[in-house]
Order: sequence, then C-alpha cells, then structure tokens
Amino acid sequence: MSISRVDGEELESAAQEGGGGGSGKGTWKHAAFHVATTIATPAAYAPLPFALASLGWPLGVGSLVLGTLTTWYSSLLVASLWQWDGKKHSTYRLLGKSIYGSWGYWFITMFQQIASLGNNIAIQIAAGSSLKARQPTLPMISQSIPFLILTAGFVSSQAIYKYYDSDGSLTLQDFIIFFGALELLLSQLPDIHSLRWVNALCTFSTIGFAATTIGVTIYNGKNIDRDSISYGFHGSTSAKIFRAFNALGAIAFSFGDAMLPEIQSTVIEPAKKNMYKGVSAAYSIIILSYWQLAVSGYWAFGSQVQPYILSSLATPQWTIVMANIFAVIQISGCFQIYCRPTYANFENQVLSKASNGKAWIRKSLLRLCFTSIYMALITLVAAAMPFFGDFVSICGAVGFTPLDFVFPALAFLKAGKMPKNPKLRCLVQGIHLTIAAWFSVVAVLGCIGAVRFIVIDINTYKFFHDM
Repeated sequence: MSISRVDGEELESAAQEGGGGGSGKGTWKHAAFHVATTIATPAAYAPLPFALASLGWPLGVGSLVLGTLTTWYSSLLVASLWQWDGKKHSTYRLLGKSIYGSWGYWFITMFQQIASLGNNIAIQIAAGSSLKARQPTLPMISQSIPFLILTAGFVSSQAIYKYYDSDGSLTLQDFIIFFGALELLLSQLPDIHSLRWVNALCTFSTIGFAATTIGVTIYNGKNIDRDSISYGFHGSTSAKIFRAFNALGAIAFSFGDAMLPEIQSTVIEPAKKNMYKGVSAAYSIIILSYWQLAVSGYWAFGSQVQPYILSSLATPQWTIVMANIFAVIQISGCFQIYCRPTYANFENQVLSKASNGKAWIRKSLLRLCFTSIYMALITLVAAAMPFFGDFVSICGAVGFTPLDFVFPALAFLKAGKMPKNPKLRCLVQGIHLTIAAWFSVVAVLGCIGAVRFIVIDINTYKFFHDM
C-alpha cells in the first residue's frame, strides 16, 4: 500500500514517541563519540595543510579558526532547539517539520539523503584505497580539494595490502567489497546508541591517526633542508584564486555533520545540557587534531605539501601504514552514522507494523534484506565509479551546507530564544544571516570546482577502473 508524504511524516512522528531506538540512554560521553566520529574523519582534516598552503598563513589560519568556531556555534544552535516547542524532535526531519512545516520535513530529508548517500559511497572508495595502496596521480587532482575531502584514501602513498604484498593481484574493487561486507555486519546493530562502543573505538582511531600523522610530519619536516621550504604561491593569478576558493570549501566541508538531532535523541535528560557537553568535548578533539595537523603539515612542507598529507610523508613507512589502519577503522563508524537516516525511513514505513509476538524475527529478516540491498547498491556504485569523489563534492555542497550552516542559523532566528535587548537582537540576526549567506556562497564555489574535475575524470577513467 502506498504511503503519502503526510503519512510518512506521521509514521515517523509516532515511531519517535516514547524514545524508541535507544533514545535517552546515552551519556554526554557517548554523544561526544558520535559527534567526533561523524566530523573528525581523516578524510576531512588530512587535506587541511594543503588548504593552508593555498591561502597562506594569515588567511589560512584565520579561516580554519573561524570555520571551527562557526560550526561549533552552529552545532550548539541545533542542540538548543531540542524541544523548543515542548515536543521531542528526535530526527533532523522532524525538527525541520516543527519549524517550517511539511516542506521543511521533506527538504531536510532530501538534503540529508544526498549528504549521507554521497558520503557513504566516498567512504567505500576511501576505505578500499587505504586497504590497497596506489600511487597518486597528483598533478590531475592537485587543485580539487573537495574531491580529496571525501575520497582521501585515493592518494595514500603506502597502504596496508601493498605494504605486505607489493605484487598482490587484488584490485581496488575487491577491497571495496571487503569493506562493504564489514559495513553490512555493522548495519545489523539497531540504532545509533548501539554503535556507542564502535564509535568510541573510532574516536580513539581519530586521535591515533592525528597523533601518528602529526608526529611523522614533524619528523619528516625536521629532516628536510629548511632553506628549501617555500611558503609562497605558485601558478597564474586565476589558478591561485581557484585554489583559494577550493581551500575555503575544504575548510567549510571538513566540519560536516548532518546527524546532530539523531545523536541528541540518544542522550539522557537533560538532553540539551548533555549535548552541549558532548559537542564541546568532540570539538576539543577536533581542535587538537585539525589545527595541529594543518599547521604542522604546512610548516613541514610549505607550498609543496601534497593535497593529502600522507602523500608528503616518506619515512618511516610502517607509521604510514598504521595511519591508514586508523583511517579505515574511523571511517567504518562514520559510514554507520550516515546510513542511519536511510535505515530509519525504511523502518518507519515498513517495520513499524511488526511490533508484537514473533514479529522480531520478521523484522530482523526484513532489516537484513534491506541493508543487504542498500550495501550492494552503495558497493556497486563505489566499485564502478572510483572517481565518484567529484560528484560527492557536489553532494557535500548541496547536502552538508544547508544542514550544517544555513538551517541552524535561520532556524534559530525563527524558533530560538532571541535576546530581548533590541541592539543585541539585531546583532544576532546579522551574524546568523551572514553565516547563512557566506556558506551558501562557499557551497556554490565548491560545486563549480567539482564540475570542472568531473569533466576531467570522466575523460580519464573508465567504469570499474582499478585506481
């Protein structure tokens, strides 16, 4: 039987009543694990040294600090809207509906699906690339930073499989399938709360990747003739401007998190206070990893730093392999967070009727079937189009920017507790409108850059190409 758009909203609202799906069981520490897993991925912050090199020290560091503080603030804004009207809105879609009505629900659904599907296809490719080494084609992609943010594993100069078996015959597609099988297994966990220990491991892997990469970067930097390091800009004026635009996009998109209300719904009361603590704890990790890696990478290699920092590192090779292991572990949890909106749509509309008696067997089998189909499609696209990262750049611009910057800023103006002082209220309105407008511009620039490299990649690669 077909379900209308309004019925879909009502089914989800009913399913979320009473805190289903592990709602209200997690602590602020669990929230920190979830937030850190969704944001602080190696694919997000490994290209940041190159972003700084494209902007220079003053503008690069300033943009990084401003991007961090803006996204931290936006995350707190979303958390502050928890039960803003006295009702619980445990998904981003329901929060959008409560503020903007039915169109808000469906627009948020569209943005979230674009972000999650694109992100997960890129994660499949990145994981396969990190498990299997390939030498990067850096001249072609040296300016496509959005490509690198979401498919960072493409440019690993040394990874796990080739380190142990340099003559191995396994292809990128084989490792994409292996990673897909792992994600299918993890997909049987029922909800985000059940992933708390998986994401705890992922958070520690984030710290491990950052610590390893920062340490090896400083080690390599000290062994380089410092007089040979230049921090100037190279190329034509148009190339410099284009790289600067891409760098701004890289910094903005590196903080993407389209799942905050879903994470908040897993936290015990007072959910708002605990989410504030969880978000702040996660951003403490983000600051320690993002800022140190960005600065140390740019310091060590100057304007010659590669778009993916691991490609700049030469020795010791075993540490680069270890960094790739940390990367694969971390993005396995990030994948799970972002596939949950799709699973939730299926469960709300199909599994909600099976709730009593032996229905759990039917629900488990249906869930296995659906998750298998989902993983098969994601794996097929990732294996067939290993250059999908350029398309994902557009997905990031269209999906992440509205949910991470535009919606929080505008939604708070409509539903948040505004200051009573007229001057302060005007200041808050100006800041929020500036955030929404500026990051919309950044999203457009990211799309323009992505289209350029889509044309290059389509003319360069074939389907099922072994990168």
